[in-house]
Amino acid sequence: MIYVHSLGRAFRFYPGRTALAREGRLLTFRELHTRVEGIAGTLTSHGFGEGDRLALLLPNGPDYIELLYACSMLGVIAVPLNTRLSTKEIDRVLEDARPHGIVRHSSLAVPGVQLSWQQVIDEEPLPIRSDPVPKIFYDPEAVLGLIYTSGTTGQPKGVMVTHGNILADVHNFNYWMRYTEGGIYLHAAPIFHIADFPSMFAAPAFGARQITIPKFSAQTFCETVERERVTHTVLVPTMINLLTQFPDARKYDLSSLQVLAYGGSPMAPELVHRTRELLPKVKLIQVYGLSETGFLTGLQDQEHTEDKLISCGRPCPGVDLLVTDTSGKQVEPGQAGELIARGANVMRGYWNNPEETANAFRDGFFRTGDIGHQDTAGYFYILDRLKDMIVTGGENVYSGELEAVIYEHPAVREVSVFGIPDPQWGELVMACVVLKPGATLTADDLIAFCRRSLANYKLPRRVEFSETDLPKNSSGKVLKRNLRERFWTRQQRAVS
Repeated sequence: MIYVHSLGRAFRFYPGRTALAREGRLLTFRELHTRVEGIAGTLTSHGFGEGDRLALLLPNGPDYIELLYACSMLGVIAVPLNTRLSTKEIDRVLEDARPHGIVRHSSLAVPGVQLSWQQVIDEEPLPIRSDPVPKIFYDPEAVLGLIYTSGTTGQPKGVMVTHGNILADVHNFNYWMRYTEGGIYLHAAPIFHIADFPSMFAAPAFGARQITIPKFSAQTFCETVERERVTHTVLVPTMINLLTQFPDARKYDLSSLQVLAYGGSPMAPELVHRTRELLPKVKLIQVYGLSETGFLTGLQDQEHTEDKLISCGRPCPGVDLLVTDTSGKQVEPGQAGELIARGANVMRGYWNNPEETANAFRDGFFRTGDIGHQDTAGYFYILDRLKDMIVTGGENVYSGELEAVIYEHPAVREVSVFGIPDPQWGELVMACVVLKPGATLTADDLIAFCRRSLANYKLPRRVEFSETDLPKNSSGKVLKRNLRERFWTRQQRAVS
């Protein structure tokens, strides 16, 4: 179904416009549609049909985009795999999804699970057949992809994203980002992540050309924006942090960039200011969402005022987002609670996991697991993950609030705040900090800096300085579980 409203629409309305950069040349939408039909024919010849799964273990690139379009054309369920997973982790996903085959790249981990069919696309390009697809698949409720969650808090689960979910995401994102007909979209974030995945269907719907880079670096990003005259892109805050600290960034002509959307994790106000300094004419759009829900809220460029920089914005029409207490009752503005959501963008459930699916929903709403509040103007503020909230001496401490303060210190490059066990207080607040090159800072000085802005119980009681970058998943989220697990080994969590 989504094919009809994305590349199918572009083929009808913009057949001669450039659609995709591939191997040094630009394909038109007509040429891209023909190639995708041929790839769909090849998949059909290998036994793929409606409901079959095809795993994709590929870096960002035109092959990835074409294969996903072919899956949507046939009703095949795509299983985009995180390119940073180990063989063992990939095997767990494959054992759960049970795909009919896989298309992979030789530079990435080799799966141990044996599948009926596999293609190493950089060693043997996928043949393209000439016979047309007799009928383009159309079912809004059908599963388009299994997006396996990033697993910052546990084992990954396969999120069943439907064709209708992605179409809703396209509409919702366009409400905030305002696609431009004939724009140029850069896939700089991983395509397999929900922050970027819907963009490949949105871009052709508006006649936009797509550019890809296999792996993000600040230099590659700047070179690509300058060379291709990129107008729109989505980045995660970790990427933006690297971009603003890239010493040569101002040597590049980045003036074509019109809109920079960011999401995947919170972005400290200090980093927003640095982004404004580097890209003063670019419109910033913050989006908040999850793999299970797609985009839920957006903070538009004109809303990036000092009083709202820590807000994730407001939902667009069609998204119902509430803040509730532990019983599921909606709380008053200003009160903290769990965010719950419903709408056409919300997933169907978790693949092969009815128990987790049932636990994730209450009264028709999806439970995000995020703690936040809403102000009287309707703006939402994310305070923490429910599982990351620190309870110390009976007081709730939200790691995001403390992290935002620590990021304001000029010596700090990265920080992660989490709870560690303590027999007296239940948990203590700990900060793991990475300093900027050449910077010096003591734990006492950092705590004194935080004391200017925060109540005493919110201050870090332990500070560690790391010589290496903090561990992250592929979407740029810090893996707090990895940081705190050495403290919690053989411990029972001492608080509820």
